[in-house]
Amino acid sequence: MATDTSSPMDRFCGSTFWNATETWWTKDPDFTPCFEQTALVWTPCAFYWVFVIFDFYYLKASLDRNIPWNKLNVSKALVNLGLLVITALDLIMALIKKGGDSELPLYDLDIWGPIIKFATFLLLFIFIPLNRKYGVQTTGCQFIFWFLLTVLSIPRCRTEVRLDSERQKILDSQQPSDQDFSWEEYQFVSFFIFFTFTSIMLILNCFADGLPRQTKYQRGENEIPELSASFLSRITYMWFDKMALKGYRNPLEEKDLWDLRPQDSCSEVMPIFAHHWNQNVRKNYRNKARVEPKAQFSNGNVTFENPHGEKNGRKKGMASIMPPIYKSFGGVFLFGALMKLFTDVLTFAQPQVLSLIISFVEAQEAEPEWKGILYAVLLFVLAAAQTFILGQYFHRMFIVGLRIRTALINAIYRKALRISNSTKKESTVGEIVNLMAVDAQRFMELTTYLNMIWSAPLQIALALYFLWQQLGPSVLAGLAVMIILIPVNGVIASRIKTYQIRQMKYKDERVKLMNEVLSGIKVLKLYAWEPSFEKQVLDIRDKEIATLRSTAYLNAGTSFLWSCAPFLVSLVTFATYVLIDENNVLDATKTFVSLSLFNILRFPLTMLPMLITNLVQTQVSVNRINKFLNSEELDPNSVLHDSSKPHPMSIENGEFSWGDEITLRNINIEVKKNSLVALVGTVGSGKSSVVQAFLGEMEKLAGVVNTVGKLAYVPQQAWIQNATVRDNILFGQTYDRKRYNKVIDACALRADIDILSAGDLTEIGEKGINLSGGQKQRISLARAVYSDADLYLLDDPLSAVDSHVGKHIFEEVIGPKGILARKSRVLVTHGVTFLPQVDSIYVMKMGEISESGTFDQLVKNKGAFADFIIQHLQDGNEEEEELNQIKRQISSTGDVPELLGTVEKAIKLARTESLSDSISVTSADSLMGGGGSLRRRTKRQDSHDSVASAASLKKKQEVQGKLIETEKSQTGGVEFAVYKHYIKSVGIFLSVATLVLNFVFQAFQIGSNLWLTQWANDQNVANDTGLRDMYLGVYGAFGFGQVLAKYLSGLALAIGGLHSSMNVFNKLLNTGLKWPMELFDTTPLGRILSRYSKDVDTVDTVLPGITVQLLNTCFAVLATIVVISLSTPIFLAVIVPIAFLYYFAQRFYVATSRQLMRLESVSRSPIYSHFSETVTGASTIRAYNVGDRFIEESDAKVDKNQVCKYPSVIANRWLAIRLEMVGNLIILFASLFAVLGGQTNPGLVGLSVSYALQVTQTLNWLVRMSSDIETNIVSVERIKEYGETKQEAPWELEQDKNKPKNWPQEGRVEFQNFQVRYREGLDLVLRGVSFNIKGGEKVGIVGRTGAGKSSLTLALFRIIEAAGGRISIDGVDIASMGLHMLRSRLTIIPQDPVLFSGSLRINLDPFEIKTDDEIWKALELSHLKSFVKSLAAGLNHEIAEGGENLSVGQRQLVCLARALLRKTKVLVLDEATAAVDLETDDLIQKTIRTEFKECTVLTIAHRLNTILDSDKVIVLDKGQITEFASPTELLDNPKSAFYSMAKDANLV
Repeated sequence: MATDTSSPMDRFCGSTFWNATETWWTKDPDFTPCFEQTALVWTPCAFYWVFVIFDFYYLKASLDRNIPWNKLNVSKALVNLGLLVITALDLIMALIKKGGDSELPLYDLDIWGPIIKFATFLLLFIFIPLNRKYGVQTTGCQFIFWFLLTVLSIPRCRTEVRLDSERQKILDSQQPSDQDFSWEEYQFVSFFIFFTFTSIMLILNCFADGLPRQTKYQRGENEIPELSASFLSRITYMWFDKMALKGYRNPLEEKDLWDLRPQDSCSEVMPIFAHHWNQNVRKNYRNKARVEPKAQFSNGNVTFENPHGEKNGRKKGMASIMPPIYKSFGGVFLFGALMKLFTDVLTFAQPQVLSLIISFVEAQEAEPEWKGILYAVLLFVLAAAQTFILGQYFHRMFIVGLRIRTALINAIYRKALRISNSTKKESTVGEIVNLMAVDAQRFMELTTYLNMIWSAPLQIALALYFLWQQLGPSVLAGLAVMIILIPVNGVIASRIKTYQIRQMKYKDERVKLMNEVLSGIKVLKLYAWEPSFEKQVLDIRDKEIATLRSTAYLNAGTSFLWSCAPFLVSLVTFATYVLIDENNVLDATKTFVSLSLFNILRFPLTMLPMLITNLVQTQVSVNRINKFLNSEELDPNSVLHDSSKPHPMSIENGEFSWGDEITLRNINIEVKKNSLVALVGTVGSGKSSVVQAFLGEMEKLAGVVNTVGKLAYVPQQAWIQNATVRDNILFGQTYDRKRYNKVIDACALRADIDILSAGDLTEIGEKGINLSGGQKQRISLARAVYSDADLYLLDDPLSAVDSHVGKHIFEEVIGPKGILARKSRVLVTHGVTFLPQVDSIYVMKMGEISESGTFDQLVKNKGAFADFIIQHLQDGNEEEEELNQIKRQISSTGDVPELLGTVEKAIKLARTESLSDSISVTSADSLMGGGGSLRRRTKRQDSHDSVASAASLKKKQEVQGKLIETEKSQTGGVEFAVYKHYIKSVGIFLSVATLVLNFVFQAFQIGSNLWLTQWANDQNVANDTGLRDMYLGVYGAFGFGQVLAKYLSGLALAIGGLHSSMNVFNKLLNTGLKWPMELFDTTPLGRILSRYSKDVDTVDTVLPGITVQLLNTCFAVLATIVVISLSTPIFLAVIVPIAFLYYFAQRFYVATSRQLMRLESVSRSPIYSHFSETVTGASTIRAYNVGDRFIEESDAKVDKNQVCKYPSVIANRWLAIRLEMVGNLIILFASLFAVLGGQTNPGLVGLSVSYALQVTQTLNWLVRMSSDIETNIVSVERIKEYGETKQEAPWELEQDKNKPKNWPQEGRVEFQNFQVRYREGLDLVLRGVSFNIKGGEKVGIVGRTGAGKSSLTLALFRIIEAAGGRISIDGVDIASMGLHMLRSRLTIIPQDPVLFSGSLRINLDPFEIKTDDEIWKALELSHLKSFVKSLAAGLNHEIAEGGENLSVGQRQLVCLARALLRKTKVLVLDEATAAVDLETDDLIQKTIRTEFKECTVLTIAHRLNTILDSDKVIVLDKGQITEFASPTELLDNPKSAFYSMAKDANLV
């Protein structure tokens, strides 16, 4: 014994510290009392002292204060106090009972033991009131401390109880003993009191403290439970259970979601980021003596500095977003990195324990059973610890990602409000939105993997080190295989990338073409051109499928390489190992420890290449964001607000540019108080630029701009937000009913609002999509008027409205008697009419002011202004009475004969041009979705009944026309029918083949592993090389089988995926083009397009990939279960309950997560659409000075998105922890049964445990993949639904073939009691129309708007089908033939000319059946020949989307050329309303009269003079024919409706 006591610990305790025979080499293990009282108590204490720093950090970081005293924290304090008392008592008792006179010696332990405990408990005690004061509701360190202390005290309980029973025996033995047991008795009692108290503390620490009284942010009743969840609940995510349950019972909705955690909201994240960003910007400008530029902008306390400094400041380089990101979010990130390090170490502990288990089984007889159990439990504890730490790690990383995204989105948003125009020119709105949508998002995705940069190499190094221990240098062979595979994969990946880029290009082309086809579908149907365009789409699709095919093969290759890699590696390694040296023998330990290490190696090796490409992409994103955030801003000081100047608005000697050459020079303008100043000039003379200069939008090169007072601005292109009409007008101000109504009447919006379905609460689509130009313009004006500013800048607000509305607005709003009479206002205008009433006029020419003065002065000058008036009058779009007014004004100024002459001419022209449409509501046709554009409005409002009928129609529309509103968001699961549909589209044979091959692959894999165990257990291999080579050969053969099966299954799936892509798309396209017109009217274009783009893309690229992974994981899990059951059949008993647990977790998760993902994507788009809206309307926002409000809106939208995003992140963690615990249970049972079940085959045990170790990951993937499949199969469901909609009549019929080539020969058209409606359930539009037109007659059709003129032509082409009666052409009922037969034998010149992108030739002759000469002849007749000749490419001239690069007149002529090329016996001419100027109109009329002399021509007339020479006139009213006769006959009868129309038009 004497030699032993030499160890310092032994001396400290006065007894042995460690006794191996007692603790390890025994059937009944126990620790020594000294060890129990030192090591087992001091470990938790040391832990707490090391990590107490976190507790201090939480105090500092807490946003809340002051938790009230409650049962919980009072109990904690009392119990803690009790522990302090006990510990102090221990010390006192030791001093009394031991040492000094007592025969018991006093050891250091008796003094230091209690002191260390006392200090620790005191520290904990201090934290109770501190946590209360700083509102910390739970702390992890304390929980872990009490947990460790309680668990580690358990061995001492056993010891104390044993000692006590021994003492009792001595006392009971009746022998009078002189031993004094009082000290031991005291220790016994004191320890158990101490143990009870620690256990109570542990239980108390499982709960969180009460809610704090003071919180920095208002806590709603919808507060996230995480804030007040205890540590235990946080690491197990139990606080999320409620949501999972709710989501499982019924689909989650937005109201079910919790509020955001305050520390993730914009208001917390932004100030931190802004602070570091500004520091960074300043650092870049440190070397300048100038004052730092402050951006004139603050929101709460967030001010972003402008990194662009002053123009002349030398720049040290770009301010980068990286340093501020590190500084703002680095702390959490580092903490995460620490956790990652822990888990990496734990990962490598597992194979070590595995080797212990195998050696235990090998030496089963010799070893006591408790060691096996210990190893099994140890394995479980390691796995569980790893699970919890990883869960927290990912959670932390996601939060960092979310915060970075918030910070970047907001920084980009704030910057976008201030970028200068030259910056804006460099990038489109789309690119700026992409910064937010793509680049900021990319950061978020990267954060989770960023730690792999150091973690992957670390893992690889550790794995190699342990492998080297097992197998020595032959490891390098296996490593070599892995490393060779990486570049091979790299090459494949880069090929895949090029294919993907190519496929994206084709996809964009295809979607662009589809977009055009769907936008112009009505024209395609009228011309029967669908087959041609279908072919064009399919051609692109074929190219796309070809690239998809290459990608699919390559993908099959990579997946094949990766699934076979582990096998190849182990094969090469083991082969090298046994062949290098005769003495190297594989035993179970070596084999299976190496296998599990290779499995660990796989992950970092796969991750590294991916990580590197991701980093490169993120670097690109960083550069893009930096470039944007460093770009030039508007100079906030370019406009002064000096109230000492005489006039409220003035520019003196101004020179301005849009960032390149000078646009405006020597501008001098003064706007006197309460005066109206007009800016006139030709197009492009710089009128709008002057307005922008006042706003400070242009770059000021010289001069002074001054404005005093609140501004309001009406831009030329109205900027309308996606909000209600009322919100657009109020624009953030409070609603004052009286003022609001006054504004609405003044801006002539009353009638429009009445028509809208929900009045002024109707929501306007993006960019004002459901309003006409004029309505947008008037809303924009109403916004300005309502804002009640002092200065008004009106940039041509009257251009988009009709003349009579313009006049009304001028009188009521702008003019001297309008609402704005007491304001200073600048009006840019084209209208000559109002100029006599303005206070002064500035005439712009070539960016300078050529003259200024009042109307009379300028007319006398005979300068630029007079030219402007003459030019303007020649355009001839003024109303007659207005012209008379100008005439009076001019003649009063004296001698200007040439001007007067021009006015006279214009008056004549106006008379002839009066229109026959006379109603000022949106035409009923366009309400019905039938007629095209909104008809031109005119000044007379005499047809009230028509207004009334339109309004009642609208009401009906509301009830029935709700079709457009909502898209079905799928809820709940997907029916099996959809999966069946998908499998069918893949092909039954291929589907079955894939499954079978996967099965074969797993069979081979299990086979090869079982063969390995056989080999490892065979004792004879050591001395027989032949046997060894046999084992190796068979092992290789198994491997070859795996490789083959895997490759084939990969191929089968790839080909299957392609099949399905082709089938699904062709069906979609085919049925899509055969939709009847009404479906296109009621389904928004975007929704149809998303089927052709997003959903098809999912079927093309996403689904096959997920399917592969799902099958792999599915089979891998099955394989694990099979292998474990083979080695320990009893395991099957546990499988059932485990499967139950797993199934429940999975169901709960899938239901909740799917809905959360949907909500998240729904809440994400408003961020981007609001942003793109802001970028477009930035100048308006700045003019009204409401930037702060928009920033708050954007912040709110980002927060709302986070509200949906955060729970879905948590749902993933929640699931991961539960699943991994299921996996850990599998590990526990597999190893326990292996140890206890008396299994003597170490190889099998190694195999089953190494399989079990992998199962956690696989289970996790399995759920992820199955829920991904559910999320993505929805695309198939949506496509399927579109493929099953109603179709129009067949295009071709058999009996059409016997009709002569040149049918109809005569062109007789006959309507018999014909009735038609637009859609089921709507009123009839034509109510029993009968008339007969002989071949070759020219017939004009007139009638007020909504009388059914357009419906007549649509019915003739069977765009809308008859509801009664019939139409026959040449005596054949048109309902009896195929649609294409009918439509291709009629010709129409439609109202709005639609052109498609492609060559001019394709636009004239899409089937390419005409010769060049025919085409040139048609072009000559339609007066386009000289224009086409002047083009470089001639007939192959590329036409832009929608024909943008031709003028409207030219487009109309192209349509005429189409008609001339077709030249059938029946021509329908739906007259262009406002598109064409008079000359073009004359040309068209002339051509039609000469070229279509022989044909029957139906003209829908808007100008009466075009049909005065026709043979017959049909007058329609409310869907019935009121008059049908020749025009002369009708004009002779003054009572006829036609006569009164002609009279209105000044024709009689």
